Amino acid sequence: MSPQHVYAQNTEGKAQIEKVIENFRIAIASKDEDGFMKLFLKEDITWTGVTTDASIARLYANRPQPAMKPPRKTSNMSPRKFINLIAADKAKIDEAISNVRIDSDGDVAQVWFDYSFLNGDYKENWGKESWQMVRTEDGWKIAAVVGSQEINPVPPPR
Repeated sequence: MSPQHVYAQNTEGKAQIEKVIENFRIAIASKDEDGFMKLFLKEDITWTGVTTDASIARLYANRPQPAMKPPRKTSNMSPRKFINLIAADKAKIDEAISNVRIDSDGDVAQVWFDYSFLNGDYKENWGKESWQMVRTEDGWKIAAVVGSQEINPVPPPR
């Protein structure tokens, strides 16, 4: 296999992965549950979020006294639960994705990007998101999602 062939294969794979990223964003914005679920290897992938210490401190500060246990730093989700929450929300929802980095050998890929989660015009939270992806007979699929979350300290407008 010549280096040119490897480069072409990686370029094609990168374009296919970029299409999955765009389909992910479009499925959220259009609240397309079926389209969203087709992006995943299976329903029970690892989907873990980590909330920043500053956000935890703000959430904890707003708890009624006597203080209960602080909010959890990590949370678990599933693709179906996530898209069901999005679909049930009457507000316009979007996830802005930027600074995308893809590392792949053509069969597995690590995708890393910055995101901002928008509820209407309000930026609810933002952070970094990482995907593990695999190339299947049906194309590239998301096999794991891990992300950080900074919750907006400014409350949404009323």
